Amino acid sequence: MNKNNPDVVDVDFNTKEGKEIYWHSTSHIMAQAVKSLFPEVELAIGPAIENGFYYDFYKKEPFLPEDLEVIEKKMNEIIKADYPFVKEIKKINPMNYGPFKLELIDEIKKQGQEPTFYTQGDFTDLCRGPHVKSTGKIGAVKLISIAGAYWHGDEKNEMLQRIYGISFPTQKQLDEYLFQVEESKKRDHRKLGRELKLFNIFDEAGAGLVFYYPRGATLRRIIEDFERKEHYLRGYQEVIGPQILKSDVWKKSGHYGYYKENMYFFNVDNQEFGIKPMNCPGHFYIYKSDIRSYRDMPLRYFELGTVHRHEKAGVLHGLLRVRAFTQDDAHIFCMPEQLPGEIKGVIGFIKYTLNVFGFTEFEMEISTKPGKYIGKDEDWEQATNVLKSSLENLNLPYQINEGDGAFYGPKIDIKLRDALNRTWQCATIQVDFALPERFHLKYIGNDGKEHQPVMIHRVLLGSLDRFMGVLIEHYGGAFPLWLSPVQVKILPISDKHMDYAFKLKEELLSMGFRVEVDSAEGTVSNKIRESQNEKVPYMVVIGDKEIEKNCVSVRERKSGNLGQMETKKLIEILKDRLEKKL
Repeated sequence: MNKNNPDVVDVDFNTKEGKEIYWHSTSHIMAQAVKSLFPEVELAIGPAIENGFYYDFYKKEPFLPEDLEVIEKKMNEIIKADYPFVKEIKKINPMNYGPFKLELIDEIKKQGQEPTFYTQGDFTDLCRGPHVKSTGKIGAVKLISIAGAYWHGDEKNEMLQRIYGISFPTQKQLDEYLFQVEESKKRDHRKLGRELKLFNIFDEAGAGLVFYYPRGATLRRIIEDFERKEHYLRGYQEVIGPQILKSDVWKKSGHYGYYKENMYFFNVDNQEFGIKPMNCPGHFYIYKSDIRSYRDMPLRYFELGTVHRHEKAGVLHGLLRVRAFTQDDAHIFCMPEQLPGEIKGVIGFIKYTLNVFGFTEFEMEISTKPGKYIGKDEDWEQATNVLKSSLENLNLPYQINEGDGAFYGPKIDIKLRDALNRTWQCATIQVDFALPERFHLKYIGNDGKEHQPVMIHRVLLGSLDRFMGVLIEHYGGAFPLWLSPVQVKILPISDKHMDYAFKLKEELLSMGFRVEVDSAEGTVSNKIRESQNEKVPYMVVIGDKEIEKNCVSVRERKSGNLGQMETKKLIEILKDRLEKKL
């Protein structure tokens, strides 16, 4: 903070708060530029957002794409002028403000507060701050796009024009960001999902509901098979719960009271049922089906459980936000003294799994007790402390996300970092004392008495559907051999080479490889180009020479032509790359 003026700050752009202040300050510079160029424009609001900022304007004529360049040029002039940001409390003159600002001023006064304003140069705007010290603190700026937005998000109100922008301390950072944006467009999993024939979502069949094509279903099966094998190796037992449960169950678990708006309900024989948004209640009933002893602990149940959640249409986004998805869900029932060891084991399992899929960088975040919660405060404190100590004992740095825990317990969220340096929250570990109490879960201790277990809710990849979306974008659809739905594409040059091609296919299939033959008409160069577009790792060309020599001509997706070789040599290459998960 600036000691002389605590409402302007020296920001650390590497922090979340620093970015928000930096980008909000830049939105004020954009508003000043727009008012300078278009005096008739009325100002609405201009907040910082997750990546950059926007400002909403009322203008009778629409802004044009070429206007962005002019506004951007004016912004750079304001930045160069290095006007200080000065906080003021002014007497309101309605003549100086348009209807949107006056409405905001009235709302502030109704809350018993005095509206504050910030001035830079000859421009003043309503704002509670804080801001950077001066306009010159903004390094590089780029206006991105124009969109429509209703005032207060209500379609009954005026339609405003929203200009989006981004800014960074240096031009290099801005250039890197813009490159990432373009690369993100190329890697968009929705686009690649269609092009690579992996999946699609048909709105006429239901928004947020995924249809997996054969190749997409294959990719998902590969992930599921890997998960099952690794869970069995670590002592998990696979279970399967029903898709629907009586609403009484959801009331008992707390989901009815805390999560009802995200659930689907229906009636059968005058009894209300809910489609499960979570797998945990089903696992409680399996646990309660037998007498449990301390000798059984820890008891680890695992389920690839499909759940349904009523997401709003506006937040649905390809595989990343859907209404029906499958979780690699597990619940560990253990004694309180076993918690540290189990949490450590889960963290190791998560890191191993994400490493295998090509993710090596992570961020850890502990989310604490929310405003609405169930359970005892002392249990929440114990659960939170064991999560903190687990990360500290592993020398893993973490951030605190106050008040964002689940309603039944605190959690560790593990965010992976992808090839474009973006973070994605997939894995989570939640410690829960409350639900075992609500469902009267017990085990017999070594003292012969009944005790209540504590439960860990955890997912490794989270939603398999969402993880597939992340995976597609991480690799740009060019999956390593072990994940590729089609590992080898056989390309016969003409019809007379088809028999050899299909015999080779059968041989490779019998060895467990995923193989297709391109039997369509067309030149081999077109077939190679099509296989490259499909991002198939290996292409095998079959012609007269290959049949004569009883060999194959091999092309690799990245390296290109590998030349002729015996089928045995090709199989050795494939096996080696599969063993190394390359």
